[in-house]
Amino acid sequence: MKYKAYLVEELDGSYSGSIKELEIDNIESENVIIKVEYSSLNYKDALAASGVKGVVSKYPFVPGIDVAGEILQSSSDKFKVGDKVIATGYKLGMSVFGGFGEVVQIPQDWVIPLPKNLSLLNSMSLGTAGLTAGACVYKILENELSPNNPIIVSGATGGVGSIAVNLLSNLGYEVHALTGKPNESMMLKKMGASKIIDRSEFLAEPVKALDKAIYSGGIDTVGGDVLSKILSLITSHGSVSCCGNVGGFQFTSSVFPFILRGVSLIGIDSAESDINFKKKIWELFSDEWSLNLGDFSKVISIIDIDEEIAKILEGKQVGRVVIKHGD
Repeated sequence: MKYKAYLVEELDGSYSGSIKELEIDNIESENVIIKVEYSSLNYKDALAASGVKGVVSKYPFVPGIDVAGEILQSSSDKFKVGDKVIATGYKLGMSVFGGFGEVVQIPQDWVIPLPKNLSLLNSMSLGTAGLTAGACVYKILENELSPNNPIIVSGATGGVGSIAVNLLSNLGYEVHALTGKPNESMMLKKMGASKIIDRSEFLAEPVKALDKAIYSGGIDTVGGDVLSKILSLITSHGSVSCCGNVGGFQFTSSVFPFILRGVSLIGIDSAESDINFKKKIWELFSDEWSLNLGDFSKVISIIDIDEEIAKILEGKQVGRVVIKHGD
């Protein structure tokens, strides 16, 4: 079976992508072949498309860690032809050709049925970014955050941050959006942020071992000094979910937030999360966590992906980019 895909190739140390016609392998035991209707663009996809070392195992390669579509072939006892499904993370778009192609073949254990009340398009408006945001919110809410203090979200205009702002606001929390793009304050307020914090101003003063207790919780998508400062500002028995490192993979803190205030720092790795946990988050988004991301998502054809990859690598991307295959 032939299909079209955005194939990234390497020549003399330079990486470039183009639309190529590929052949799908014969189906393996307990695998499914999915006709991809929608995928999405994530930061990890942009890294894979630009040849950043350690992201993809080898080239040529088809990126895309998100897939939403219909089962074309199945050697699985869990799925049948015609089932609508979602797949995110694991080795998809990392060592297995991903959603930047019209077809993918993956193990059944990476796949969940599309939840009721969630369309294929809406699922990719969320994608891994939404799944990560949902996991972050779920974990800090498990710790019974105080409703008397706001929650801070860093990287608030990005995919994960923007969805986290929207979700927390919809759940009735006061949300402060920390961003390096204060010019996007109107969008953030529309998503539900009650206060916009300029990241440069937030980091203007040195990070203290323990600062004024302002926030009952936080979601950090940035890492580095931003995470350090957020931890110092959390109230007693508050929680911070950490899921990103664009601001640095190291951070400096003290034991004070943890032993004097009982703050919890929770690591989030949605890509490798147990499939049942992913299913739980998707079901929440299809029901009580339902979000309308139409105003904050852009739907493009795969032929227009290069421009969007450049934007996300330059830190200029706002909201979500959904890729639609076919006409």
